[in-house]
Formats: sequence, structure tokens, C-alpha cells
Amino acid sequence: DDITVLEGLEPVRKRPGMYIGSTGPAGLHHLVYEVVDNSVDEALAGHCTRIRVLLETDGSVVVEDDGRGIPCGTHAKTG
Repeated sequence: DDITVLEGLEPVRKRPGMYIGSTGPAGLHHLVYEVVDNSVDEALAGHCTRIRVLLETDGSVVVEDDGRGIPCGTHAKTG
């Protein structure tokens, strides 16, 4: 019940730059910041003790933590 389901996300898929500012390096940096921020929030809430950020040689970024993870159960509203 703590999860709000957003509907109508097709505009986000079609124009992600509107939501993250850019589809270039600045947008990537924004997304990485958000993911790391989520890990830090888990740590501050006492649900995470380790955060690992890897900058790969191919330009990709890996963020791992030992927090609760992304909820993946069935949502009551969407099934």
C-alpha cells in the first residue's frame, strides 16, 4: 500500500529527456545520482550496510547495495 502506481508513462518512454534533463552524459549522471541516493536512503534507514559503485571501462555504472531491493510482488491495484 506504500507504493503509488503511476499511469500513463508512455510520454516518459518517448521523451526521457523531459524528466531527467538530457539523454546524454548529464542525464546519465542524474540517473546514477538517483540510484546512489536510493542506496544512501536505505543505509540511513538502517536497511543497508554496504554500497558499492563501479565505474566500468565501457562507460557503464554498476550500483549495488545490501538493502531491501526493489519491491517485485504483485501490486493490489495493477495485479
